[in-house]
Amino acid sequence: MKKISVLGVGLVGNAIVKDLARDENYQVTAVDVNDTNLKKIEKLQNVKTVKLDLLKNKNIEKAVNNSDLVINAVPGFMGFNTLRTIIENNKNVVDISFFEEDPFQLDPLAKKNEVTAIIDCGVAPGLSNIIAGYVDNLLDRTNSFECYVGGLPVIRELPYEYKAVFSPTDVLQEYIRPARIVENGKLVIKEALSEIENKNFPKVGSLEAFNTDGLRSLAKTLNIPFMKEKTMRYPGHAKIMKLFKECGFFGNLPIEINGKKIKPITFFSKLIIDKWKLKEGEEDFIIMQINIEGIKNNSNVKYQFDLYDEYDKEKQTTSMARTTGYTATIIARQFLNGSIQQKSICPPENIGRIPGCYENLLEEYTKRDIKISMKRN
Repeated sequence: MKKISVLGVGLVGNAIVKDLARDENYQVTAVDVNDTNLKKIEKLQNVKTVKLDLLKNKNIEKAVNNSDLVINAVPGFMGFNTLRTIIENNKNVVDISFFEEDPFQLDPLAKKNEVTAIIDCGVAPGLSNIIAGYVDNLLDRTNSFECYVGGLPVIRELPYEYKAVFSPTDVLQEYIRPARIVENGKLVIKEALSEIENKNFPKVGSLEAFNTDGLRSLAKTLNIPFMKEKTMRYPGHAKIMKLFKECGFFGNLPIEINGKKIKPITFFSKLIIDKWKLKEGEEDFIIMQINIEGIKNNSNVKYQFDLYDEYDKEKQTTSMARTTGYTATIIARQFLNGSIQQKSICPPENIGRIPGCYENLLEEYTKRDIKISMKRN
């Protein structure tokens, strides 16, 4: 029986634990500091719950001590240190924490400890990278890659017309971090929330798309001269966020108020969390479109991948938790069955290049009623 530790069991971590618990060959240890999160899964078969504060390295070490594999699903601000501690303890890991730091800083450590550390293993980054690696492997030359992705509430409510389907703090980071894109083969830095464009989709209608820092490892690992990733929201959301940003609410430098110092973004996050929190039973959807162009046998080839996924009413699982969490669990199974053997920091695009992994991913998605369509011209 394989032992898997899941660190962080919020909305996405909860779905990860439930999916892994269906397999009688796995013993899952769910670790969180929040009693409410743990109570939701404590009665599941093959699951043990442990309350620990994972901000403390000694607790991370304790949580992963007997694990064959760790899934790191903590919030982004904790992600890098948690990943480093996992690798230091010689544990293989699938990571979805979306931290700001460069994961390749940990590559020498992962190689030294002979650890497989699969990073950014969600929907985007994650599935988007796997598709990029898969298609790049098919083409003789890849000329462009673009990804449009958004997670949104079904019901639109003013003024934000948005609900956070994962950590609100991590959402705000998308609006703060400079967006790295590739133009003419060179890395270009652009402001987050910039270059707004409109996109229209069946079932959804009009959405706005703006620059965010979603290429992540792709900007380093794939030799594609044009690459960009844009986040999608209902029209008007970016304008509101830019106003908050310009007013200083997203600042990371502490300011003094009545003798106490506080970071503006910490204050803003505290205010916004309840307004952006999905209430029980509220439905969301994930929409993603990936366009890749290149050359095969001296002919121009275009690929278009589309994903649209909705809240699972029967299991009461958000679409964000499904598409992010199930990607992580499927890749975790691929590692445990020996399909992934890279001993280093392993970005998802590398998995797309491994024969059979992408096809297996699609098969497992289908079992979970997640559908991806592909067109080739």
